[in-house]
Amino acid sequence: MRPSLTKMVASVIGFGARSPAKVLDLLSQSVAAEKVSDINSVRSQTIGFSLLQEPYRTFCSGNTVASNELIVYCLPSSASEYIGFGSESNTVRSAILSSSAVVVVYDVKDDSFAGGSIDDILAALANDIGKKESLASGAMQALSSLDLLAARQIAGSKKQSDTVIVVGSGGREHALAVALARSPLVGKVICCPGNGGTAAEGGKISNADVSGKQDNATVMALTKRVNAQMVVVGPEQPLVDGIVDEMQVACPDVRVFGPSKAAAELEASKAFTKDFLQEHGIPTAKYKNFTDVAEAIAYVESLDENDRQVVKASGLAAGKGVLIPTTKAETVEAVKEIMSDKSFGSAGDTCVIESFMTGPEASCFALCDGKTAVMMPAAQDHKRALDNDAGLNTGGMGAYAPAPVVTPSIQKEVEAMCITTVEKMAERGTPYVGLLYAGIMCTPNGPSMLEYNCRFGDPETQVVLPLLETDLYEVFIACCDGTLGDVDIRFKENISAATVVCAASGYPEKYPKGMEITGLDDAGAVGGVKVYHAGTKLDESAVTRCSGGRVLAVTGMGSSLKDALRVSYDAVEKLNFVGSDNKSLMHHRTDIGKKATHKKLRIGVLGSTRGTALLPVIEACASGTLHAEIVAVVSNKKDALILEKGRSLGVTVTTKFISSKGLSRSQYDAECTAALANSGAKFVILVGYMRILSQQFCDYWAGRCINVHPSLLPKHAGGMDLAVHQAAIDARDGESGCTIHQVTEEVDGGAIVVQKVVKIVEGETAESLKSKVQPLEGPAFVEALQKYCGKEVISYADAGVSIDAGNQLVEVIKPACKSTIRPGCDADLGGFGGLFDLAAAGFDSANTVLIGATDGVGTKLRIAQATKKHDWVGIDLVAMCVNDLIVAGGEPLFFLDYYATGRLEIEEAAAVVRGIAEGCRQSGCGLIGGETAEMPSMYAPGDYDLAGFSVGAVDRNRILPAGVGPGDILLGLSSSGIHSNGFSLVRKLIEKEKLTFMSPCPWDDAETIADSLLTPTKIYVKACLPLLKAGFLNGMAHITGGGLLENLPRSLPKGVVAEITGHPALPSVFKWMQQASGLEDDGMLTTFNCGIGMVLIVKADKVDETKELLRKAGEIPCDLGRLVSGEGEQVVMKCSLQ
Repeated sequence: MRPSLTKMVASVIGFGARSPAKVLDLLSQSVAAEKVSDINSVRSQTIGFSLLQEPYRTFCSGNTVASNELIVYCLPSSASEYIGFGSESNTVRSAILSSSAVVVVYDVKDDSFAGGSIDDILAALANDIGKKESLASGAMQALSSLDLLAARQIAGSKKQSDTVIVVGSGGREHALAVALARSPLVGKVICCPGNGGTAAEGGKISNADVSGKQDNATVMALTKRVNAQMVVVGPEQPLVDGIVDEMQVACPDVRVFGPSKAAAELEASKAFTKDFLQEHGIPTAKYKNFTDVAEAIAYVESLDENDRQVVKASGLAAGKGVLIPTTKAETVEAVKEIMSDKSFGSAGDTCVIESFMTGPEASCFALCDGKTAVMMPAAQDHKRALDNDAGLNTGGMGAYAPAPVVTPSIQKEVEAMCITTVEKMAERGTPYVGLLYAGIMCTPNGPSMLEYNCRFGDPETQVVLPLLETDLYEVFIACCDGTLGDVDIRFKENISAATVVCAASGYPEKYPKGMEITGLDDAGAVGGVKVYHAGTKLDESAVTRCSGGRVLAVTGMGSSLKDALRVSYDAVEKLNFVGSDNKSLMHHRTDIGKKATHKKLRIGVLGSTRGTALLPVIEACASGTLHAEIVAVVSNKKDALILEKGRSLGVTVTTKFISSKGLSRSQYDAECTAALANSGAKFVILVGYMRILSQQFCDYWAGRCINVHPSLLPKHAGGMDLAVHQAAIDARDGESGCTIHQVTEEVDGGAIVVQKVVKIVEGETAESLKSKVQPLEGPAFVEALQKYCGKEVISYADAGVSIDAGNQLVEVIKPACKSTIRPGCDADLGGFGGLFDLAAAGFDSANTVLIGATDGVGTKLRIAQATKKHDWVGIDLVAMCVNDLIVAGGEPLFFLDYYATGRLEIEEAAAVVRGIAEGCRQSGCGLIGGETAEMPSMYAPGDYDLAGFSVGAVDRNRILPAGVGPGDILLGLSSSGIHSNGFSLVRKLIEKEKLTFMSPCPWDDAETIADSLLTPTKIYVKACLPLLKAGFLNGMAHITGGGLLENLPRSLPKGVVAEITGHPALPSVFKWMQQASGLEDDGMLTTFNCGIGMVLIVKADKVDETKELLRKAGEIPCDLGRLVSGEGEQVVMKCSLQ
């Protein structure tokens, strides 16, 4: 097994976006007192970042798996959150009852620890049993009070079931309705007037019968008629028209999420907003407001020819009142268009002319309660109609979040702007309640406010709300009641969302309407995708048709922006707007998020000297030789000349001296890390940095920090400057040079990245050798950084370490393995064995049978190895095992892997294990251990093989197959592709057709053959477990090697025959395989899954319920056939493959 690493760990659970000073004090003191050596954060996104800041200066690794010495649990602020994350409270209870750790519950409302103080907690960590028991008692009491609240919410007589009205008819309103309907406190969401999507959504969501109206009178009448408890206003016009003010008079007991008419002036008048921003010192472009066209033109004429301007209609103009001329003459024409020609109507009565700014834009949403503001993840949208930001401006053709351009420091600046705005609006007597949408530009001088909107943006809402983890309804209640500070607003960690807008052809100009929209079910069935409707309606036959310009917003979610975009575009390809002549009338951009997925590497610099070697890096960044940018330069020397080089890069580059006086090595490194992280640095280079780095720093930046050493390492490691050069001369080395190496705790011991060589000649001195080596250091840095640019260097998996590779791999994969922990799982990676507690997982051990499954990935690995695409084969490995487990009726509990290779390459191995961890997350099992075997005599360099081992559990009375017989119905679940069988034939066919793995895919020209073939095997666990628990199935069959004809009989008793009457059409990849191979149907059905990855044998009276549960899980089952009595072949095809 991989070697272990023992640490005393504090786990911080459930703090979300909160970082209470009292909790930070406790954690930093626990580390300082050596009661805790490491801190893990679980669903606590900002704790680690906040701990780095002064005065705490403490690292939070977030990646250590060990026994907890201390658990700090944030008491949920609501019953719905408590219920939704019950596993966290179960973990806390288990720790209390077992006395395995000091358990502390933090109460947000009181800013206190239940049962004691910080001193009491530290005493408990020092084995004061009385203090530990007092804290445990306080924790249990706090949990008990939430138990009572949760019980009332689940089944009590006072169970809350509110009715919420969402005003509007766009994609934004559909997204709001879906998010609100998730709340257990909400019984109905009524859209006024809604669209075709909200009409068909079902469940809690419906449309009001208001004949398409959404005026204030209609909304108030509807509110009274349905006895609504809240009205959420989507579009800006009702807000500007004073709907909030009118509702407060007509329905004073109803909460309205949105600002008053006076507060909505922030959007209604750009002139008002510009004056407000200037008055309160909020950064914005230089501007002037005009009501007289002649004065406006005269002002433009007075400007320098190169002083470019932006011209805006002050009032509401449906998002189109901004003109961006490029010359002075065009600017004059823009003024006339707005003020004289009235192109935007009365919105142009006042005109704003402001200086043109440069930089990326971002949409920043702030939730406001009239007192303060809380930021949501920033988004970026695409306004232009066509790819490459060409074409006319639109309402938005796509968006993604979080936006990488908004770094933590920019996020803090924008939040401060929004808080100032809310505070100053309150001082004016016009408190701002609702959603404040700040449009910002990240200029070379820092973030600058472009404008405010008084509502959620569209399509940004469709990517921000899916990231929200907290109950949206509770957040809106807090905004309306002025109690936002009592609600912890949390967002999903390490998840991105992207949406692609599908518009009618011709939009934003003249476009057709009434087209039938096809493929909605198929698009919605793509994993991680939600299709939001905007311009849609249902006709009399319940057919969804286009009724607007922007018709759909297809939102995908994934562990990275690339993954989110991939699934979103997968779904888009299944959609079409069909005109009367069957012509496609759908348009979408194909480059949403392209710039963000090819973002520059953000470099932070630590240096103590002149920083001469930094100059080539600066020049390479400026010329584009390096796809990178320097974002921070930090020094431990106040007068270090490297700081001047940082200042020369502009005010947006953090340039900072940090004194080490009075700080330990770890504390100093934490403060430096805070400065780097605040600036958004993802990679660090050390340029003449004269400090030994702490283990904590090395762990935090593992695989993302490089240094230069003036010798050819590993020779002469540990020395500095002239002493190193003299050592090379004294050793009679024939050559020397410089080495760029990764930084580890072992000084000069990290993996070598680049080396530059010079000859040592007769009579060489240390000074002359230095003069030859030093000029090579800068170019060596550039060459090394080029290896990282374009790569995702934000995780340990990109380390690429070759020294002490086995131990390093453990550290690299720990975060991925830890993320798979489930109840009962002790994933202390690196021990001699992994443990699993059946009782803790909720199983009655006396009646539980364990099931084991093992498998590999086969020759599909050859494609991954040939193309260096290793990210998905780990999912295949898990899928092949856990899919077999559920066929026996079992729930997967834990997984172990075996990775064998000729030479251990950290990046490859880590990518594979990350995939294994992702497969474990998808199947709900814990990755509790594994073995890495490096065997040069057995495998060639670059080759590796995988084996997986999974164990599941099933009640002995529910083992499958059971009761399979005539009359049972066969349902098929679709595969994601070829899965992991038949690849020897696949590779032969590709060779026969004279193609390569990197050739354009002949069955899908949107990707390469490799990308298509490496699509991971679908995992059916989460879709099928509810069916198993409900007892709807008599059996299942995992369609692997041998196909349908050989795998289905494994679940059938003698005398029972499966008649296949409804095999779905072959997916394109299998059609190509059949054509290229010449195989008949039988050959295909015994070689490939042919589009069916799992067959369910369903009780005849449970088919409809089974289908409904599958649809809720995102699966669209096909009616495959039925079982009948018979002898002979047990699978009979009554239909041919199409």
